[in-house]
Formats: sequence, C-alpha cells, structure tokens
Amino acid sequence: MRPDSFLDTSDGPRGGPAELPPSHAPLLLVVVDTEEEFDWRLPHRRENTSVHSVAAQGLAQEIFRRHGIVPTYVVDYPVATSPAAVAVLKSFADRGECRIGAHLHPWVNPPYLETVNAANSYPGNLSPSLERAKLAELTEAIVRAFGTRPVAYKAGRYGIGSATPGILEELGYTTDMSVVPFTDFGDDGGPDFTENGFQPGWFGDGGRLLEIPLSCGFCGFLRSAGPRIFPRVGGRAGLRLRVPAVLARSGILERIRLTPEGVDLAANMRLARSLYEQGCRVFSFTYHSPSLAPGMTPYVSSAAELEAFLDCMDRFFSFFRRELGGRPSDPVEVYTLLRSLKGTAEETDSRQAAVGKAGRRGKESNFPASPV
Repeated sequence: MRPDSFLDTSDGPRGGPAELPPSHAPLLLVVVDTEEEFDWRLPHRRENTSVHSVAAQGLAQEIFRRHGIVPTYVVDYPVATSPAAVAVLKSFADRGECRIGAHLHPWVNPPYLETVNAANSYPGNLSPSLERAKLAELTEAIVRAFGTRPVAYKAGRYGIGSATPGILEELGYTTDMSVVPFTDFGDDGGPDFTENGFQPGWFGDGGRLLEIPLSCGFCGFLRSAGPRIFPRVGGRAGLRLRVPAVLARSGILERIRLTPEGVDLAANMRLARSLYEQGCRVFSFTYHSPSLAPGMTPYVSSAAELEAFLDCMDRFFSFFRRELGGRPSDPVEVYTLLRSLKGTAEETDSRQAAVGKAGRRGKESNFPASPV
C-alpha cells in the first residue's frame, strides 16, 4: 500500500497522482461541513432541518481572517435553502472571505424517493439517477442562494460511489473532497477507503477530476506499516480490547485525522509533521459547522470546550505557518496549480516520446534526429 494511492473508480481510468514537488510550501485547506443539526446517536430523519448553528460560524471566521485563511463551506440543502443561514455565509463570500461548495445529505435533500436508512445516507449507495437528481437540486439551490456555481464537492458521510465521478463532471464540478484515507465505513454500508492514501490524485473519465482527501494518516515508529496493520487492530474486536489506544499511547502506531473534533492540538501537530515528512504538501483541515454551537455535536458540549476547540484551530494555524513554512490555500487554487503541473508533465512526456520516436527513425535511416 503506497501513501500516494487515491480514489479508484469503475467509471473511468485513474489519471495518476497529483503531487506538489517537495520544495513547494505546504498548502492548508480548511473545509467546513456546513449542515443541519441532528443527534448523531439516532437514525437520520427528514425532519431534522434546523441550521441555527450557522450563525455561530463568525467565531471561527475571526480566526480565519487573522491567519489569512479563506475556508470552503460545503453546504447542504437545508443550509442552502435557509435565508438566515445563507445571509451569514453570503456576507463572508461577498467579502471574498470564503468559498462555497456542495455537501449532499440525501435524507434532507429532494427528491425524496429513497427509504431513509443508514445505507441510503451515503449518496453513492443511491441509484445513479437519484444521486444525480439530488446533487442537481442541491447545486441549483446553491446557485440561487449565492449567485455562484459550486465546483468543490464533499459527499455527506464521505459517501462517494462508483457513479459519483460521472455525475460531478456532468454538473460542472472539478474537485471532490470525500475520501478519508485508511478508513473503512463499511459497518453500515459506507465506502471503504483503506486503500486510499493522503496524496491528491486525478480520477474520473480521462483523469479530469481532482481528489483532495481529508488529511488522515499514521504517526509512530510503525507508521509506514500502518496501512497494513491498522485494519487488523482497528476493527470491532481491536476496539473492544482498546488495542489502537494502547498502540497510540506507546508511540508505536496512531491514526489521526486533521481536525479539532476530538483531536487535541498536540495530535494535530504530530500528524502534520508526520505527513510532511512523508511528502505531503496539500493538507485538509475539517470540522462540522454545528460543533461551534455547544451541545450540537459530540465534540463540543460546553462553552469551555468551545473555547478549547477554537484555541486548537488558532494555535494549529500558527504552527502550520511557523514550523512547516506553510500557507493557506483553497480547492480552486490547488486544482489550478496541480492542473498546470499535470499539463507540464504531459507536455514533457510527449516531447520525450517524440524525441525517442525521431531517434529511432533517424537511426533506421542513417540520418540524425531533428531537434525538438
């Protein structure tokens, strides 16, 4: 398992890895899953459409502004159709302080044709026609609300499927951010990303779509073996015996996501250092919008925990800039940059192939090859 593995889909060829050179400054994306509030312990319900927590995003926006960060709010249907929520986010967007992407929660997104259950909460498990219809509805709702067409997508519950790339291309998207490396959501029908690494990659028909995975990886002196070891110890039996916790505390092996949700500052820095040492230059830092309203997610239940949550973000952004020499970015800039590098690489390959072909012709005819 290579760390540069990325999403493999059945509807088109993989387009190859999309890596920045090691000399490039690390780039940090902040992606906010901007969605309705619901009790994560209970089954999904179509009636859960409250989005009051969007009003609290100004707390994080102050931190982003201080660090020059332009976050991407990937919004779902309840947010895109709430005048109050739209007003909050549009005030940021109109000042150039955020980008707007799409986040599909099928159970609260029309058309309402599927049975609401765990498997159908992953958009990629729906029929291709229904997945497309729902994402088309969401896309148009975003256009009406914000006056801009989204190009970045993150599937609700990370639920990308085999039909998703074709749907994204058809609807004008360029970037997906649904992959959670080294993670299996198969217990209730979700995707298995255990073979997907942390590096971005091209995929879809002709490799025109860019996958920017959530930053997730391994620390510890067995980190290089993490993709092989963790699936064996991180399953139900291993969790019941607390094997992952024992390995993490001992410094042997630890899987971490880059997020302030349930991950402290030290662990976020530990992961960033580890990924950087392994060649990662595009980092994706994520959280859910309801976490800024205490009691709405398992990660923030009090004012004190909210303060710690915001402090973790603030201090991590400072660390990323000062210790890693990184800077903020966003999906559009990353796509444009990697696309230009891809074009340069393809042009170089084409020229080398032409030189080789001309050389063979020259040798066969006893004439030197023409210069290229």
